[in-house]
This record gives sequence, structure tokens and C-alpha cells, in this order.
Amino acid sequence: MSTDIYGIHDWGDGLLRILENGHIGLCHPERPEAEPTDLLSLVQNLSQRGIATPVLIRVTDFLKRRIEEINLSFADAISEMDYKGRYQGVFPVKVNQQAEVIERIADYGHPYNFGFEVGSKAELLIALSLNLPAEAAIICNGIKDSEFLNLAASSLKLGFNIFIVLESPRELELVLDVVKNTDVRPQLGVRIKLTNTVSGNWSESSGDRSTFGLTIAQIMDVIETLRAEGYLDCLCLQHSHLGSQVPNIIEIRKSVQEACQFFAELRREGVPLRYLDLGGGLGIDYTGEKTASANSINYTLREYCLNIIETVKDMMDANEVEHPVIITESGRACVAQSSLLIFNVLEATHFDSEIEVVAQDDDHPYLLKMLEIQTYLTRERVQECWNDLKYYRDEIRALFRRNQVSLAVTARSERAYLYLIMKIKQVLRDPEAMTEDMKQALVQVADIYHCNFSLFQSLPDVWAIDQIHPLAPLQRLHEPPQRVAILSDITCDSDGKIDKFVLGDGVSDTLPVHDLKADEDYFLGVFFIGAYQETLGDLHNLFGDTNVVTIGLDDAGGFEILKEQDGDTIYEVLSYVEYEPKRLLSSFKAIVETAVKKGKVSPADRRQMIKAYTDSLNGYTYFEHSDH
Repeated sequence: MSTDIYGIHDWGDGLLRILENGHIGLCHPERPEAEPTDLLSLVQNLSQRGIATPVLIRVTDFLKRRIEEINLSFADAISEMDYKGRYQGVFPVKVNQQAEVIERIADYGHPYNFGFEVGSKAELLIALSLNLPAEAAIICNGIKDSEFLNLAASSLKLGFNIFIVLESPRELELVLDVVKNTDVRPQLGVRIKLTNTVSGNWSESSGDRSTFGLTIAQIMDVIETLRAEGYLDCLCLQHSHLGSQVPNIIEIRKSVQEACQFFAELRREGVPLRYLDLGGGLGIDYTGEKTASANSINYTLREYCLNIIETVKDMMDANEVEHPVIITESGRACVAQSSLLIFNVLEATHFDSEIEVVAQDDDHPYLLKMLEIQTYLTRERVQECWNDLKYYRDEIRALFRRNQVSLAVTARSERAYLYLIMKIKQVLRDPEAMTEDMKQALVQVADIYHCNFSLFQSLPDVWAIDQIHPLAPLQRLHEPPQRVAILSDITCDSDGKIDKFVLGDGVSDTLPVHDLKADEDYFLGVFFIGAYQETLGDLHNLFGDTNVVTIGLDDAGGFEILKEQDGDTIYEVLSYVEYEPKRLLSSFKAIVETAVKKGKVSPADRRQMIKAYTDSLNGYTYFEHSDH
């Protein structure tokens, strides 16, 4: 079964299943016995409604499940370890600022006093507009000006449980200037740089060289200033960021241990700390490998919670300090699994051919030697055949560059090369013939599947930091895929490609795929993209936001559309980059009218041209099928 090929059982976390018809099914996390929702049927249903691919699908049930799991896992760990404090999480708004996502997090997190972390005035305005429980924390991080601080401090009067975290000595001066002119006693926090450095793609956000936070010496200066100004009693929260997508649980324990020691020492200095904010770090196992690697983690959610609670408890007990309220800022772990991107394959470029080239008497000697390769093409000699084939092809190309063979001869040798590549691939279907060297050789002749999406708009981390997201076809998973490919997006950029894939036996440079059928769209899904990807996307080649649909799953294998957001039109995208679409249309009309006057086009042609231009302005930025 293709489950073993794509590793869906390993990384799917019980949310996905391969159905008997070979399609991927979305499983209801609260009712695993319910009929899964056929993802291909869902996409086809959306298409019939006029919602074309590429489309981003948000599954509310997946989001709700993660909010509940994180909070209940901490509650279980607190009970199991007899911890005397409590846990309350916050969601970092920067991870996904979309209103539909934020509002649902607020709703699903309400029973757990789940709050938000904000790092800008805009994000603070979002948090202050939400109906949050009185105890839900709003953690204000990042660089803050007087306007930001004044709004945060005054919001305490409205009953918000808001904390102003000092990121630098300069901010303390601004905070004191603001609060001295009001009757507000602020809730202050201090961000402490931990010396422990974690691994992973975001290792630079930890350790001495991290961008934000105070050094030990700066912390002591802050304490003395607050003491002298009569505000030391306001310093109630310590923030220590562990990192992002931390792959190794040992690194998490060490960082928590260090943060706790700082907490205990500050209490000895007379600082009335009550909250310990351990920042982010809880990762997602994108590959299903369960290892301490950049795109995986070697721990479960239960282990993460138990390790934090146990470490904090032990450290506080050893220092005879009251157990604090523990806050974590789990963003990726909350939302990553809740979103998936679906796109269709437009066409394929093949680097092999089934068209046989038969030797002729007048063929060039190198071409004849190339065609002789098939006479000794066996499992034992496949590497030798590959080497010979490359050599003769390269020699003919060199002769062409020196004007020693014609274009026709070169073209015939290229056709022979593609045919022999196909024959080599057939031999390599035998697992015993596949060596590591031949695996790498096949990467060089893998297909390119050209797909209807923009990497830079929808999957920017894949391009920027080599993030791996699990990816699989939506259909034909009961058929063994006969080809391997890399994926190219619709942009005119060589970087617009995906060439690292999660498979059942590890990460691969190619993706097993099925042959394309003329009468059937072939859909691929990229899963677990809810963190950062929607916010970081850019307008490369002026491809805008995709269509977005928020759905809820039902017990009968169906779904309900809860919200629909149309993707950007070309009109909208042009306005983002300072064009006035109406002015563009007016200018085009003038050009066409001039052509009519000169007799180059007819008035009827003019009408069709203006209509085509106007339709394009109002159309989707991605490839549109004619029936859409």
C-alpha cells in the first residue's frame, strides 16, 4: 500500500487515513470511528461550487483538537506531578494572524483561560478586541513605543490580564515615563537571555546571541531602577524563550532548568515573580521520524508537558520557592496541523521516453555505442551502463558545440538517451539493483511535475529555510506509483520548486507519483502548513493569496463550509504594488482604439480585446481551467 510510501500513518497523527478507494480521508479527531471525509471528493465539490485550486483548507476540528490537547496534557501533568501552580497558555499572534484562525483559537481556548502573545501594536489591537476570560494572559513582547505602552497599561483598567515584557533597558525608561503619568500599576515582565542554545532551524533565537532579552547585568540594573522608583512590586513575570520547533527534549529540559534558576535567584533578590513564561519550543513531527532533527521531534506532547512540570517543580522545591503559574507560547504546535494546501498538476516534463531508437548504418559511432548499452544492461552492470550512457551523450554534445555533428544527429542521440534512461529505470525497479549511487543518479533524471501554486506565496519556509512539509497525492493511493518527480511551481523562478519529500522510509529528493491522465486532474496536498506560511507569503510574479475555505467535519464523512475567502484577483494584486487597475484599463483601451483608427483591428476585435483584458483583471492570479 502507498501508506508505506508516503508515511501518512507516521506523520498523519491520526488525522489522515488512506481510504479503500485510494483517496486520502480526513478523520474527525474527537470521533475516530466516524466515516472519514474523502479529501478528493471535498476538492471536487469545492470546484463545482466555483472554488478552484490552489485552495487552502482550514479544518476547525484539527485546530480545536490541538488547543484541547495542549491544555489537557498540562493539566494531567500537573495532577500527576502534584504541582501546586497552574498552567495557562498563550498563542503568538505572529504565527498566524488570520482573523478566522485567531477568533477560533480564542473560542476554543476560552475554557482554559488561553490567551495571546503580541509583538506589535497591530497585534495588540487584535488581542484587545477579543472576548477573553479575565485570567487569560496577553503577553506584550517585541519593541514597544510610548503609544504601544500607554494602550497596554491603560487596558488593565478594562480588566485585561496584560503583561508588558521588558526586552531592553531602554524600554524600562519608556514604561516608567508612561505609568508615571497615569494611575496604573502595570504588570511587568522581564525577558532573560538563557545561555543554553538549542538545535534546529531556529537555533539562533536561543542563547547569548538571541536578538531579544536582557543579560544578567542588565537584569540587575532593571531591578535596582524599579526598586528606586517604587515599582519593583509590579515585576511579576519572567519570560525565557526556549526556542522554536526544538527537536530534542533534553534541550528543553536544560533550558527550563536554567530559566527556573534565574526565577529562584530573582525571588531571592526580592522580586515578587509569580508567572514563569517559557516561550515557544513545542515542535511538530513533520516527517514522522520521531528523531531529534530539524523537521522532527523525539518526544510526545505528554512527555513535553511532564518534563516541563517535573523540572519546574523540582527546581522550585530545591530553592524553596512557591510554584509559579507556567505560561508557554505554543504557536506552531497549535495551528500547524489545521491547514493544508491543495493544488493540481498542470503538466509533466519527462526525462525518459518509451520511443525506441533503432541503430542505423550511418549513425555516428558514439550513438551506435550508446545503443549497444542495452545489450549488457543487467542488474549487476546497471551502474556501468549509466556511466557509459552519460559519457557518450556528453561526447556527442561536445561535438555539436564544436560544429562537428549536426543538429539532427544530436537530436537523434538525445532521443536514444531518453529511451535508454527508461530502460535503466526499469532495471532499477528491482530493489537489489538500487544502490545509493543509483538513487542519486535517478534524481538527475526525475520528472518535473509543473503544479498550480506559488511556493513563495503559500510555502515560503520551504524556499527560505528548507522546511519540509508532508506531501502526498490525494488519489490513486491503491496504485503503485510508477514515476518519481520533483515539483515546480507556476512562477518563473528556478527556486520555485520542492525537492525534499517525506516518505515512509525517510526524507527523499524525489516524490513517487502516478502517470498523468488526460481526462483526470491529479491533485497533491501539502499538509501541516498552518504556522507562518499564510502570513509570510509574498507576491513573487504577482501571484496572490489562494482561495481559502474553513470547514468542519461531520460523522457521515461529509463537511460543512464555515467560511469562504476568495483568493486575490489580478486587480487586487496590482493595487498592492501601487498600480491603479482602472488607469491600466483606460490606457489599454486607448492603445486598442488607436489600432482601430489605423485599421489594424476591427471594432469587433476591439470589443473582444477589452473584454479579455477586463476579465483578466477580475480573474484569479493562478492557472484557471476554461470550465471555471
